[in-house]
Amino acid sequence: MDDSSTNLDRGLLVDRTPFPEKLDERLRKQFTFLIEVDQLKAILRQSPLACVERRENDAEHSWHLAMMVALLAEYSDEPIDVGHTVQLVLVHDLVEIYAGDTPLYDGVAEADQQGREQAAADELFALLPDDQALAVRALWDEFEARRTPEARFAKAMDRLQPLLLNWMARGGTWQAPGVTADHVRSRKAVIGDASTALWEAGRCLIDEGQKRGWSRSGEPPQ
Repeated sequence: MDDSSTNLDRGLLVDRTPFPEKLDERLRKQFTFLIEVDQLKAILRQSPLACVERRENDAEHSWHLAMMVALLAEYSDEPIDVGHTVQLVLVHDLVEIYAGDTPLYDGVAEADQQGREQAAADELFALLPDDQALAVRALWDEFEARRTPEARFAKAMDRLQPLLLNWMARGGTWQAPGVTADHVRSRKAVIGDASTALWEAGRCLIDEGQKRGWSRSGEPPQ
């Protein structure tokens, strides 16, 4: 099914086993959304897991980011609201349910990423009651804009987490065709917008990985 399809075209997961008619309408919308986002568990990313030999899914990624926020908030260069930042990382990839994952080093897929994800956000968050639809959409928009300390730290975690997994995989996606160590540095530098200490640690891992032959030398691809 084309990514631009509407819910009417694709159908909702809940349509397979509809809720009872007597269910409260607000609760019905909330349950419908919660069932729909179960699909996040089926969206595969490129990053390999550290614990088993398979790729992680978006739900695992989002959980890992939430854990990282809770543990690493002390390294933020600016004070952050941890609870709010956790909300940002839990919401940030929900649009990929409809838009699909866009690999960090895939310049072709990145070209239309914004349009695909904006359309997905319009469609997915509209399943919620109006007040919650606005609130969740605001979280997603905040993450994307990166204008708040919380959003910058959330984005830093989004870039740091795969770095840790690729280190454990002794290269992982760093070894994808066309990707160089300098390319990795350029795409991960956003970590430094939120945390000087974490970006220093990230560069240490990238540099050491390059020394060990886990990534290629050379300039980032254009």
